[in-house]
Amino acid sequence: MVAFCKALGDETRQRILEILQTEGEKCVGDLVDAFNVSQPTISHHLNFLKQANLVTSHREGKQIYYSANQENIVECCGMLFTKFVPTQINLQEYVEPEKEVVR
Repeated sequence: MVAFCKALGDETRQRILEILQTEGEKCVGDLVDAFNVSQPTISHHLNFLKQANLVTSHREGKQIYYSANQENIVECCGMLFTKFVPTQINLQEYVEPEKEVVR
């Protein structure tokens, strides 16, 4: 869980993970095009995410394709949720009161 939080502590890594979750697998070149940073920088962030087990990769020829490790992401989010969310949640605290309709 600590590695998960460290990995998400960087905005670039958050955005990479978001892209992989919403758009599917990408190679480094695809991700470089989405950011204003160099290929080595994207590779560094992908390695960080891979070490945290948040992305997986496979090679096709000379290209390495990365995808979100959804199972581990869900597990880490669940662990955070159970650790930090109160057992009794009063949802009314988070909902705006309905305004009276004047007729």
